[in-house]
Parts: sequence; C-alpha cells; structure tokens
Amino acid sequence: MQSLLAFVLDFLQQPLFWVMALLVFAIWQFIQNKLRMDVVALIVMLFFSLTGILSVKEVLAGLSDPNVVLIALLFIVGEGLVRTGVANQVSDWLMRVSGASETKVLVLLMLSITGLGSFMSSTGIVAIFIPVVLAICSGMGISPRRLMMPLSVAGLISGMMTLIATPPNLVAHSELVKAGFEGFNFFSFTPIGLIILVMGIGYMLVARRWLDNSEQNNGEQNTSQISPQKFSMTHLIEEYQLQGRAKMLLVEPDSICVGKTIGQLNLRVEHGLNIVAIQRNKHFRKITVSASVNEVFQAKDILLLDTALDNEFYQQRCEELGLRPITLKGEYFSSHSKSVGMAEISVMPEAECIGKTIKELKFRSKYHLSIVGLKRGDEIIQQDLIDTPLKFGDILLVMGVWQQIRQMDNDNRDFFLLRSPEESKKAPPALSQAPHALFSVFTMVVLMITGIVPNVMAALIACLMLGKFRCVDMKSAYDSIHMPSIILIVGMMPFSIALQKTGGVDLTVRLLLDVMQGLDVHFVLIVLFVFTAILSAFISNTATAILVMPIAIAIANQLGYSAAPFAMIVAVSASAAFITPVSSPVNTMVLAPAGYKFVDFVKVGVPFTVLVMLVSVFVIPMLFPL
Repeated sequence: MQSLLAFVLDFLQQPLFWVMALLVFAIWQFIQNKLRMDVVALIVMLFFSLTGILSVKEVLAGLSDPNVVLIALLFIVGEGLVRTGVANQVSDWLMRVSGASETKVLVLLMLSITGLGSFMSSTGIVAIFIPVVLAICSGMGISPRRLMMPLSVAGLISGMMTLIATPPNLVAHSELVKAGFEGFNFFSFTPIGLIILVMGIGYMLVARRWLDNSEQNNGEQNTSQISPQKFSMTHLIEEYQLQGRAKMLLVEPDSICVGKTIGQLNLRVEHGLNIVAIQRNKHFRKITVSASVNEVFQAKDILLLDTALDNEFYQQRCEELGLRPITLKGEYFSSHSKSVGMAEISVMPEAECIGKTIKELKFRSKYHLSIVGLKRGDEIIQQDLIDTPLKFGDILLVMGVWQQIRQMDNDNRDFFLLRSPEESKKAPPALSQAPHALFSVFTMVVLMITGIVPNVMAALIACLMLGKFRCVDMKSAYDSIHMPSIILIVGMMPFSIALQKTGGVDLTVRLLLDVMQGLDVHFVLIVLFVFTAILSAFISNTATAILVMPIAIAIANQLGYSAAPFAMIVAVSASAAFITPVSSPVNTMVLAPAGYKFVDFVKVGVPFTVLVMLVSVFVIPMLFPL
C-alpha cells in the first residue's frame, strides 16, 4: 500500500501528469463550451511556459509552422474568390444542377471537394469552398450547419484518395521504403478512399439532420423580420412603385446608338428611356458597366433601363433607335442584383444641391448613377422627376452598379447613404476581376500539384497575384483571416511536443504492445486504428503518422505479417480526424462559419470513425494481403 502511494505521489510530481491533466482540462472546456476555444488554447500555451515543461520557443513553435501560415493565406484566397463573385458563380452552378434538392447539393459538393482534394491541399479546398457553401445555404434558405460538416468530412476523405493528398500518406510510403519494403504508388489509396467516400456521402445524408438547429434558425429569421435595418430590393421596388418599369434592350449592329455616348443621345430627356447599366461581353466574359454620360454604345450591348412609357410608345422608340426588346426575368432587375443594385440617399443639411433639379445637378455625369425615385415625406414623386427641385429631407432612390454606389457613399458631401438592401452585402466588389482570381487559384493549384515550390509559397504567390489584380485589397485581406482559428491551431500544437518530451508517447507505445499480445490480426488492426485515431484527435495527423508508423511496421514484423496493410491502416486512421474540431485544420475552419460546438463533432464524428474503422480493418487486408 505504501509503495503504491509512493508511486502515485511520484507520478503526480512528474511533468507527464501535468501534461495529461492539462489535456483533460482542455478537452473538458471544449465540451463545456463556456470559454472560447482560442482562449483555452492561450491558457494551454501560458501553462506550458509558466510550468517550465516547454520553453518559450517550443510553446510558440506553431507560429513558425508553415501549415499555420498556409491556413492564414488560404483564408485570403477564399476572400478573393468571394470578392470577385467566383464563389457565388460556383454556388449558382451547384444550385442550378441540383435544383432545389439539398440532397443533390450535398452529393455534388462532397464529390467536388474529394476530387479536387485528391491532388491539392484539402485545407486549401475547404477554405475556397466555405464561402461557396455559405452562398448556397443563403440561396436555399437553409442553415450552414447542414452542409459545413459534409464539407469538412469530404475534405478529410480526400486525403485517402491519392499518395500526395495528405502528408500521412507520404509518411507511410517513406517509412515502408526506409524499412526495406515496397512503398505505395500514386493510386494505392484510391480503392479504400472511394469506398469510404460513398459511405461518407450516405452517412452525411442522414447525419446532417443531427446538426440542424431549428431553434437557432427560427430565431435568426424572426430577428430579420422585425429588424427595420434588414430589407431587400423587393421592398424598395414596392415602396417606390417601380413594378413594370424595368426593361432590357439589345443594341442592334445597325442601331443609330452604336458609336455614340449616353450624353450625346440624351435618351432620358428626349425618349423617356433611363439607362441604369449596360451589360456587354469582353474577353469571353460578361461584364456590367455603369451608365455614365461618356459611355459609348457598342453593338450587342444589353441595356438595363427604367421607363414609364406605355407599351405603344416604348415599342415605337425601340424601332426608331434600332433597339430590340429582351424578356426580363425577375422583378425590376432583381435577377441582376449581384452586379446592379439600388440604395436610398438623403440630402445633407445646407448642401449646395438644395433647390436644384436632378437635371441641373448633372447627377449621372457626376456619380455615374441614375435616380429612379424620390420620396418627400409620405409622397412618392414619379412625374417630372428630373425637373423637381430638391429639398432638405428628400430621399432619393439611386440605381446603378454596386461599385459606383459604394464610391458615392465614400466620396460624396452633398448626400449620405440612408439605407442599402440586403443584396448589397452579397454583391461582389471586384466582379470584373473574376478571371484573374481564377488564374491566381489555378497557378496555386499547379504549383501545389507539381511541387515546384512548397505549398505555403504557392499560396503566398496566389495571394500576391490576387493583390496585383485588385481582387483583394490590404484591408479585406487582413480582415479575412479568422484569427480565433489560427490561435486555436497554434495553441494546441505544443501538446505534440510536450507528449514526446515528457515520455507520454513512449509510455503509450509500451502499453499498446502489451494490449496487442495474442490478439487476432483484425483485432490488432482495430487497436492500431483506435490508438492512431485518438492520438490524431488532439495532435497533428502528420505528427501522429510519424510517431505511429514505425510502431505499426515493427508490430507487423513481430507478428510475421506484411507491413503494407499496417501502414495503410495508420495512414487512413490519421486522415479520419472526424472526432474533434481541433483534430484537423479542416474541422477548425468550418467551426466558426457554421456555429458548431465541440460536441457536434463528437456526435457526428465518432459513429463515422467507427464505420471507417470497420470497413478499413476488413477491406485493407483484401487489397493488401497479409
């Protein structure tokens, strides 16, 4: 009894005890969700430093880790795709192909993520697709919680598809070759990866229902309904009585408008046609340009205009000018809300514009926007709008490309922005730069696949290209980096160093070998899978593979079996990091956008990890004979 007590007292004084106690504390705090996860991570770092278990350099090692820098850079890449509208276009494609079916969206999303992640960083793919998923959820009116988890699961499964998909696969190959065995080829992982992918899609179709927080969604909807600040273009259209006034016209090649400017033709005054914006094809893409007075009409331009003319006069004007009417989808350009929008502005006190008409102000010439409505008190003025003198308190409804609306709000002294519709938040501020954003991302992917430069340098090159092409500016780039996620990853990294430094890894290995004695080979593989999965739930899966792979090969040699299936089990288990949000950067990245809690990953991840384990333990020995 005394010897046992002495052993316990001695163990309590060992650094390993405090490392394990801190690990339990961190896990418990994650489960409780009372402290923010990044705060817990900072507490972990502080504890390791103050107790002397790790040096300051070891505690802060994560700040110099290339993967941490890579994650930060990939947030910027994702922001570039949002600001240029690429994310919205991908989401539109997914929604168009899948219709209104959430099931089809989920299947196509997971297939896309896994396919791309097979050849490049899964972290990068998930970072790129997070804004896409948010756009899809917004468009379909569903909670991001239902699709963000499938996104991260697909990202992790992509690591099981090819040799280069994730570092643990390369570690497995390297250790096999180092031990004198034949290594894996490029597609050795593909068969088991495809099986797990099919199983993962089926599982997530069921598990998504566990993640939907209906109370939270209802609360958000109720808030949006009662908030006076949240309204759409539809509300403005109804309030200013603009229904039926929107038209679209195609400029015919023989039109008298070709080669002339908007100012020269004076279409609003002389013909009653108020041009809001112009769409045209440029370099194999469709762009939207502002209707400024100096804009020159080109053949095949599509004119978006506001007019109060009756149908007979409208048709007559079109024939005179050589313009062909086009059927307009949606109500008053609502289908064009990603490029063209509207906002309410009000006259500043003592502004020089008071007492002057819109025509006298040369509003279009100065701001490249069109005034389509005027509200004075409770009265909506439509007749002789451009000839009405402005008064203090007047509210004007302006329309044009979003970029000009934003610029007017920033640079104007006579008017101030009163209200913007919800569509303004979804309008890409750098829509015309979409091809450059795609080229930047393509360059990054090629560099990552070929390995010409390290992944982090490939991402840095892409970020610099996005800046050069004005897809992002410095403010949006820095704002896009989700620092709580970065701090969480950096703060949890010291556990890997501490467990090795205090002998925790060696102790676990000895216990593992004792447990495996006399077991059937399938049970041995199960124990190996479980041990790897538990370890990778709290430390880097790359570090886990490096630590466990030599053990797996040694166990295979001791039992007289081929090392390949043992190495494959460890690689698959290291990638099956579904259990906690800190087990992989892929999980951490979807944590905040979806509003997940620690327990959400446990609830969904544990059953799926068990399924992956059972399939792997019985399928891998068939693919790689023992």
